[in-house]
Order: sequence, then structure tokens, then C-alpha cells
Amino acid sequence: MNKAELIKTIATESGLTQTQANDALNALCKVVIDELSIGGEVNIVGFGRFYVAERAERMGRNPKTSKPVMIPATCVAKFKAGKTLKDAVA
Repeated sequence: MNKAELIKTIATESGLTQTQANDALNALCKVVIDELSIGGEVNIVGFGRFYVAERAERMGRNPKTSKPVMIPATCVAKFKAGKTLKDAVA
């Protein structure tokens, strides 16, 4: 499902217009991005949790030259599925 299909489905399920559904989806994305950018987390009970995790510095390998390369530490966005979502998928 792409973004356009998701917007259409949200509009159908909620009774909103597609423009309103698009605005709602964009607002949700903006809130999640803004919260994660300051190191916070967003927890939607039953659906899941968006959070920031630190990835440690590690040794990698350049595939062209096979020489070792140090990959610097970084922060990454992660998602952990909630119980309702896990049960629905299983």
C-alpha cells in the first residue's frame, strides 16, 4: 500500500474527505518526526512505539577494496509493534 492508497482507505474508514485524510496523515508524520528529532518517543497503545536508539561505532568493510572502515556511531529511528498489531499479523 502506498501513501495515496493509505489516504483513500483512511478517508473511507473515517468518513473524512481525502483532503482531510491527507492532512491528518501528514500531521501524524510531522508529529512523529518532530518528537523523534528531539530524542523523544511516540507510543500508540495497541499499535506500537516509535523511538530513537543509538547505534554504536563499528567496524565495516569497503566492498570494493575489502579494506576495513570505521562506521561512526549514529542515532536511528526504530519501531516496535504493539500487542494488537502483533496478534493481527500472527
